[in-house]
Amino acid sequence: MKIRIVGAGPAGLYFAALMKRTDSSHDIALVERGPRDATWGFGVVFSDRALEFLRADDEDLYRYLTPHFESWPEIAIVHNGTRVPVAGNGFSSIGRLELLTLLYAYVERLGVPIRFETEATSLDEFADADLVVGANGAFSWIRSENEAKFGTTVDWRPNRFIWYGTTKAFNSLTLTFRETALGVFCAHHYRYHPDRSTFLVEVTDATWRRAGFDRMSAAETLSACERVFAPDLEGHPILSNNSIWRQFPAVWNERWSVGNVVLLGDALRTAHFSIGSGTRLAMEDAVALHKAFTACGDDVPAALARFQAERLPPMKKIWDAANASLRWYERMDELVPALTPVELAYSYMTRTGRVDHAEVRRRDPGLARAFEALHPELAGRPIE
Repeated sequence: MKIRIVGAGPAGLYFAALMKRTDSSHDIALVERGPRDATWGFGVVFSDRALEFLRADDEDLYRYLTPHFESWPEIAIVHNGTRVPVAGNGFSSIGRLELLTLLYAYVERLGVPIRFETEATSLDEFADADLVVGANGAFSWIRSENEAKFGTTVDWRPNRFIWYGTTKAFNSLTLTFRETALGVFCAHHYRYHPDRSTFLVEVTDATWRRAGFDRMSAAETLSACERVFAPDLEGHPILSNNSIWRQFPAVWNERWSVGNVVLLGDALRTAHFSIGSGTRLAMEDAVALHKAFTACGDDVPAALARFQAERLPPMKKIWDAANASLRWYERMDELVPALTPVELAYSYMTRTGRVDHAEVRRRDPGLARAFEALHPELAGRPIE
């Protein structure tokens, strides 16, 4: 088959590798508008569960990537300086550019070319392809130009976030909430290199406006965030990588393919960064699409139909959880002042509805006991 992939992110790269490994005669190429040695953002995370999925699907890639990860066995919730560790939540992280660089090399060793700094602007450029994969991110032009055909909805959420980094190496994935006179500030931070961490700042729209961020320069914004989180940064600077305030688009498509064009990764659907599953979902999309072609051969319509039918149920569960999570953050101006540190950590753990009290007990008995001390009615509840 002649396969053309628009976008050299994790979804497109991994699908290219899987298809080429299965049949080296496939004519596969990727086009990427960005340069090889640049990306936005800092680190990305994988939960232990996500890595187990990767290991089960592709032991070789798992062994190739994991030596480059930073890992830790727990997360932490910080409520105005009080740290509550939460066990049973292992994560690993890697710099986004480092991950992409590793995947570039992986794909190119298989003989798949990547054309960087190449701006594809029309599907007509791929008229002779058997399959066109739109893996070009949350703002995919392939999707946006065919929204009616894909059945696209984009729900712009009100919170504002800015993806920074810092030279402080935090020892776990941590969510730090700080109350100010302007509202609550949240930092999502974790180490992705021995001397670097992601430091993503999130605020509600009301706090963003009260703080005057809509009128600040980039330097003023960075300085303001450094002041709020000075106790946590301990003298380390915040780092910018063309960092700007954004709103999160919750993207969904009723139809995942149109003709021989299929969407993958963030082009297909976005999952809020608070559940740390965006890269996992992108790579699982690639696995599922590859399995569909393995089952259906070169029958493109049959493979694309199979891809959506089999991938939709597990992916929809994660997407729904991600949307419940983002709405929890939209309430942080009311939650943080009202809850104790233990209650906030417990609320965080149960925010998506997928973790109940019994599961909190299983993952972190200490947190469950601390919460039960505040809510004795739960103490005698049996574990099912």
